[in-house]
Amino acid sequence: MSRNARINTLLLLAVAALAVLPLVLGLGDHKEEPFAGADGEAEAAITELEPDYEPWFTPLYEPPSGEVESALFSLQAALGAGVLAYYFGLRKGRRQGEERAAARRDGDITPDDPAPDPSGARSRGEGTDTAATAP
Repeated sequence: MSRNARINTLLLLAVAALAVLPLVLGLGDHKEEPFAGADGEAEAAITELEPDYEPWFTPLYEPPSGEVESALFSLQAALGAGVLAYYFGLRKGRRQGEERAAARRDGDITPDDPAPDPSGARSRGEGTDTAATAP
């Protein structure tokens, strides 16, 4: 296993532990809503410390139910993940293009050469259909 694979595995295990351990250890069992969001916790703390507190503003949109609020939050997370995936894919594509351009500039690849197959099938002689090309 390569060094990067070990690091990725350890990071994945750490994230899984952070997600599972609070549930397994029962860290929120003493509360009415064990894993409520930070907004609810902050509101409870403020009203406990200062019962006469008035918010400075009201939300622009108040979802009709908790399910709609969860759906909007999920949509926001999905859009964020899509933007990040697009960004990282774009960076990878640009890096691969720069590598190809550098290889062509160094004379390793001519402009007529096909782009390398990422699976490596063509370089091993696999994936070619000789029966279809035979007369």
